[in-house]
Amino acid sequence: MNREQWNNIISRFEQSTILQTWEWGQIKSQYGWKPDYYIKVGSSGKPEAAALILAREQRISKFGPVIKVLYLPHGPLLDWKNFEIVKETFEYLKKYSKEQKAAYIKIDPQFITSQGIDSNNIKREDSNSDVPEFLENAGWKYSKQQIQFKNTFWIDLSHSEDELLARMKQKTRYNIRLAEKKGVSVRQGTIKDFYLLYKMYAETSLRDGFIIRPKEYYFYLWQTFLNAGMAIPLIAEVKCEPVGALFLFHFNQKSYYLYGMSRDVHREKMPNYLLQWESIKISKSFGCNIYDLWGAPNVFNSSDRMWGVYKFKDGLGGKIIQTLGAYDYPTSKLAYTIIQEALPKLQSVARKIRGKQKRDELAG
Repeated sequence: MNREQWNNIISRFEQSTILQTWEWGQIKSQYGWKPDYYIKVGSSGKPEAAALILAREQRISKFGPVIKVLYLPHGPLLDWKNFEIVKETFEYLKKYSKEQKAAYIKIDPQFITSQGIDSNNIKREDSNSDVPEFLENAGWKYSKQQIQFKNTFWIDLSHSEDELLARMKQKTRYNIRLAEKKGVSVRQGTIKDFYLLYKMYAETSLRDGFIIRPKEYYFYLWQTFLNAGMAIPLIAEVKCEPVGALFLFHFNQKSYYLYGMSRDVHREKMPNYLLQWESIKISKSFGCNIYDLWGAPNVFNSSDRMWGVYKFKDGLGGKIIQTLGAYDYPTSKLAYTIIQEALPKLQSVARKIRGKQKRDELAG
């Protein structure tokens, strides 16, 4: 199995994302995870299911036992309407987890449960209603640790640029024009801009209260996808001064807004709106049909921590996509219970440490 073979296999599945690519597995292999690749080939000789499976061994405490966990980011990939394939795939995953002596295996499929134009007009996908019941009957549990966003926004790129603008909220169109009028420009970045991008990302994380990884992780990730021709950085500037940026990824006719960063200067010139408009146009030039804005609230009201992000993305004219979310199969119920109790505490400590590191790094 090599990069070209694997990416060609998963590109056959509509639900595939960059988190199931060969590149993602190679990135994670440098940070404690071991990738494995599952393929189910049907009688016709064509793949009927596939999954990048990540394995990791970790200690819950300094002197505690080593515990293995398995994770399928945005997987498995399969035809969810074919019950025999679904059943066989999940039986295999349970067997695989037991053979690996893992505490549990986590799935995180891009399985759409409902979608709609806004939070007041969401339609449930009736054909998918049996899947949660099937999983629960098979011993899978809805996970307390949701690694990826359960909900997101998709922009349908099949429309013309004029139509895409017309689908946006009036205020969003106004802010795009304002940014252009106020002298904001957007350029494509290179590897030479990575330190600048990371510094803006660290500044953004401190301002907005989320935790990011060390810069070496992002440098390696960005360069891997940049070298593969699957990502480009876009940088907004005002008179050659960087004021905002994002990384635009693309794979299998979809583009993704994974990392966005901004500074406090010139925010009144609305550079982030022009960045998104340029991303939409570039995504269309790549032949993408969907632009995934990567994240929406779990609860659609102002109490959700992502409410401000929701209002911004909602203005871009996409539709809300709600997915199944992450499910766990506890291979070892005792080890799984221990992890569920200990993990939130460890994550809280890690967030405090990383936050201090970022403040020190920016101050230095």
